[in-house]
Amino acid sequence: MTNGWNFWIDRGGTFTDIVGRTPDGTLVTHKLLSDNPRHYPDAAVQGIRDLLDLNDDQAIPLDQIDTVKMGTTVATNALLERQGEPTLFVTTAGFADVLRIGYQTRPDLFALDIDLPEMLYTDVLEIKERVNADGEVLVELDEQAARQGLQQARTNGFNSVAIVLLHGYRHTDHESRLAHIARELGFEQISVSHEVSALMKIVPRGDTTVVDAYLSPILRRYVAQVDEQLRHDQHSPRLMFMQSNGGLTDAYAFQGKDALLSGPAGGVVGMVRTAENADLRKLIGFDMGGTSTDVSHYAGEFERAYETEVAGIRVRSPMMDIHTVAAGGGSILHFDGSRLRVGPDSAGADPGPASYGNDGPLAITDCNVILGKLRPEFFPSVFGTDGKQPLDLEATTTAFQALAKQISAETGTPQTETTVAQGFLDVAADNMANAIKKISIERGHDVSDYALVCFGGAGGQHACMVADRLGIENIYVHPHAGVLSALGIGLADIRNIRDRAVEQELSPETLRELEPQWAELEHNGNEYLLNEGVEPSARELRRRVSLRYRGSDTALTIPSGTFDQVLHEFEAQHSARFGFISPQTTIILESIQLEAIGAAEQLSFNDTLDDSTDPLLGTFPTTMAGTTADTPFIDRQRVVPDTPIVGPAVLVEPNATTVIEPNWEGRITANGDLVIQRTSPHTPKSAVGTDVNPVQLEIFNNLFMNVAEQMGVVLENTAVSVNIKERLDFSCAIFDPTGELIANAPHLPIHLGSMSEAIKSVIANNPEMSPGDAYVLNAPYNGGTHLPDITVVKPIFDETTQKRIFYVAARGHHSDIGGIVPGSAPADSTTIDQEGLVLDNVLLVQDDRFLEKEIRNILTRGPWPARNPDQNIADLKAQVAACERGASELKRVITHYGLDVVHAYMNHVMENAEESVRRVIAALTDCEFVGEMDDGHQIAVSIQVNLEERSAVIDFSGTSGQHPGNFNAPKAVCRSAVLYVFRCMVNDTIPLNAGCLIPLDIKIPDPSLISPHPPAAVIAGNVETSQLLVDTLFGALGVVAGSQGTMNNFIWGNDEHQYYETICGGAGATPTSDGASAVHTHMTNTRLTDPEILEWRHPVRVEHFKVRQNSGGQGAQRGGDGVVRRLRFLEPMTVNVLSSRRKIAPFGAQGGEDGLVGINRLLRADGSTEELPGSTRVEVLVGDCFEIETPGGGGFGAFEQAK
Repeated sequence: MTNGWNFWIDRGGTFTDIVGRTPDGTLVTHKLLSDNPRHYPDAAVQGIRDLLDLNDDQAIPLDQIDTVKMGTTVATNALLERQGEPTLFVTTAGFADVLRIGYQTRPDLFALDIDLPEMLYTDVLEIKERVNADGEVLVELDEQAARQGLQQARTNGFNSVAIVLLHGYRHTDHESRLAHIARELGFEQISVSHEVSALMKIVPRGDTTVVDAYLSPILRRYVAQVDEQLRHDQHSPRLMFMQSNGGLTDAYAFQGKDALLSGPAGGVVGMVRTAENADLRKLIGFDMGGTSTDVSHYAGEFERAYETEVAGIRVRSPMMDIHTVAAGGGSILHFDGSRLRVGPDSAGADPGPASYGNDGPLAITDCNVILGKLRPEFFPSVFGTDGKQPLDLEATTTAFQALAKQISAETGTPQTETTVAQGFLDVAADNMANAIKKISIERGHDVSDYALVCFGGAGGQHACMVADRLGIENIYVHPHAGVLSALGIGLADIRNIRDRAVEQELSPETLRELEPQWAELEHNGNEYLLNEGVEPSARELRRRVSLRYRGSDTALTIPSGTFDQVLHEFEAQHSARFGFISPQTTIILESIQLEAIGAAEQLSFNDTLDDSTDPLLGTFPTTMAGTTADTPFIDRQRVVPDTPIVGPAVLVEPNATTVIEPNWEGRITANGDLVIQRTSPHTPKSAVGTDVNPVQLEIFNNLFMNVAEQMGVVLENTAVSVNIKERLDFSCAIFDPTGELIANAPHLPIHLGSMSEAIKSVIANNPEMSPGDAYVLNAPYNGGTHLPDITVVKPIFDETTQKRIFYVAARGHHSDIGGIVPGSAPADSTTIDQEGLVLDNVLLVQDDRFLEKEIRNILTRGPWPARNPDQNIADLKAQVAACERGASELKRVITHYGLDVVHAYMNHVMENAEESVRRVIAALTDCEFVGEMDDGHQIAVSIQVNLEERSAVIDFSGTSGQHPGNFNAPKAVCRSAVLYVFRCMVNDTIPLNAGCLIPLDIKIPDPSLISPHPPAAVIAGNVETSQLLVDTLFGALGVVAGSQGTMNNFIWGNDEHQYYETICGGAGATPTSDGASAVHTHMTNTRLTDPEILEWRHPVRVEHFKVRQNSGGQGAQRGGDGVVRRLRFLEPMTVNVLSSRRKIAPFGAQGGEDGLVGINRLLRADGSTEELPGSTRVEVLVGDCFEIETPGGGGFGAFEQAK
């Protein structure tokens, strides 16, 4: 129906955008504040009234409206502000804390006050029931107890319940029976995990189910509120809402889990539909608003993410794949004494940027005001305290002059307000370009032949600058770019996506057996479309399958088809995304998915261009690309089509401003689109000098880090082993020609400071390297840490002089490298050879040829060879691929800036880190501490501060001699601990590099526990002694109480199965914060395998996994609690445990109490129980359980002070 009005609405956090399509097809737009309670109760309804030109006392003529289609941030805002419906979380007994513990990682590696997301549920009900991975009922559902618990929750006022049972995604009977009881008891919102997200992994499925229960009632109330105002006399327009997956649904079928990207998804649909009309098929979406920028990638099909984190909550529901970076018009500008930084904080709408006239801080919008790109006379006068003033140019100029003066004084580099403003814009443009690389270049897409589709209020001001950084030469700006999300909501299809778990080997037979399930899904999909009023001719059903290699967690979703078609498409996608295929590895069909689509009618718009008057509004000076020139300001709506608009120029329109930079040219097409193209090739060579500049310092900081992060993405994607691919036990870094660390992506702290020792070892041992070579090593006495951590090092050569100009390296924890036990982590080793094979500067790649035969010979020799050499080789190839990515990205940087500039900024970046550490030292006094081990060994440290030089001596004299067991930590580990501690002390986002260590003179007794000599064993030194080193240093500095002080290494296996995990515990309290509970601390941050995956793959059962209540030390600030993890073995296994703090408790600080020590406990199937020491190796039989209680953190400050 198109004989009435249609309204398409994007209700954003600050503004609500409305596109109205009149009965004759003309589009009209409107923008108003989302919240303005003094003037109207609801922005969407008020916007409709405004466009219909109604007085306050006039009713809305509902018979003149066909449809209202909306996207809304109501759910997102409720999630961010934690204002959802009080929700009861119902789960299997023993798993009350499964979502709280999650995957045990902390979000910020270097924050001593660990800030974990607040849980959404208010209370938990544990249910006596248990089903195993194969569907066998181990404990019958206790319906009577469940009914009592649910009744009590109703009595306590709960109306919303999330039901999530272990393996309930597939074995649904118990969940369904609980849902039936909940309905009988009158719960209004019942979210059941197998209906919400029918896929394996209890953690994201549980989070998603809780999100759904938490937000759906809020959405229902909002829908009812809108619907009430759009309904009378039994007539109401069709009300539909935009889902995160890019499809519309009926208002009353709109669920909480599908609402989190409602508005931004509309932007992606709008981008694609409008660009297709302009014959553009390969697109980068660039949606820049006030607080952030959303970027997206499109190459013929909407790209969706199936597991996303929103506001700290894991959501497993199909969403448009949108990457957000904290750079918007309101992003605040900072100068830290040496670098210019943008965001992540925002000035918001109130007070807004300085130019808004409300005494706000300087922000990105102000840069464009100072540079003349935004002029008050062409901007709405809605600012100041009365909301009627123009942009405040005077306040902005004054603030920039003061900042320029400060930067000039502190850096010695003369600056003006325009150079500072341009500098901040350069930093922001680099940040946005890096975000686009994450969704394009890092996934193997060459964006040079893409169009940058620019929308959002601020996108047009920065599009040319961002495109230049990516080599993109075409920019597309729709006439309604300022309200494109609302337009996209109007152009979207109706979509419904349903998943079903399968978890079977891919084969022709498996595909045939799925037909009945497909038939059922398609019946349900057709029913859905019928209920949505979709005509049969407009319906489409798409089958997809999710496939992964056995042993991997990373599934790819591809179109279904015949066995040969599915296999070919999977291998093609896997090769494109991850760089390899593995024909000998079984492919698992993880799940099937049906998408039911009701195609939107093709709409035509009657956009009339106003060419009745001269489009030139005036000529004014602007500064672009460092040059000030008189620039025409042009009314976009009056430009005659196909007239060239040569940059520099500024196009002004009601909802946006578009800046055409020099060497770009714009044209308006016949249908009103703006196409901007580069007129001369972008000069790759930059004019940046070698002297330090605060703008380039920040850009190079981010640039070096981005290279290391890209290496990490390649390694994670192309690795085969669970340790690297899923647990993320790896690190990537780049180094200068002497082997000093320049940038290390924030992967694992234990690797951070220790990798440069490996590079220096390669340099010392291989004077004659050639281009195309790479080396591999793990030797603890020659640059390594412990044997499972294997490092691949690649030199990079100058192509003209053939000199070595950089090194790149990738370190990964291999799941087995030989030795006397599976997993290469024996609890009782006394010499290095018992722990595995030693690789000491072995040539791995020669002339770009991987020496597979040679490395296989090394891995398979000796008394205890590697148990899975194929996996070792596959992971080594992934590490080489990561180094190749680092090398190619660094060469790109050199081509752009020149080698002299890149080398100069390597030094400047190190000097910046050095200065940050010196500032920390200036606030320290002399201090010392002794950290004790359970077996009587100790680490002693004294820190002597030279305030005049702002330097310190870190002296470990008094540390115990070499350990007779395996707790010896090579020197590289000690350096790593010192670097980590001082990086934490800086408490700011500085790059982690060798500059941090320059002010520190580290004295290590030799030989000793922290400087062993061969052939001493070292396996526990890397994982356990490293934690004691950190706690000892922090004990001396007095800024945080002792954390759990161990990684609780739990390694078990037999000939068929091997598994290694580290287990979280309690964090130490600080002067300002309680310690976090159930989280990894200090030198590790590896992920834990989801309980359902663990039980599916291995013959074990997680009996319980919960927070160990009250194990943290009391104090003015409490220590964090540890956890209790009990595993039952269903086959005989060898168990090795490497752990500490089983006798010596994590210390309290400043009068705070100690945390509780950990406990290792063996519970035999015959009922006997035995407590075991911190390091232990034991054989377990069928039915035996191993339970680990991890230590709590120490408290800070005397407990009385808290009262």
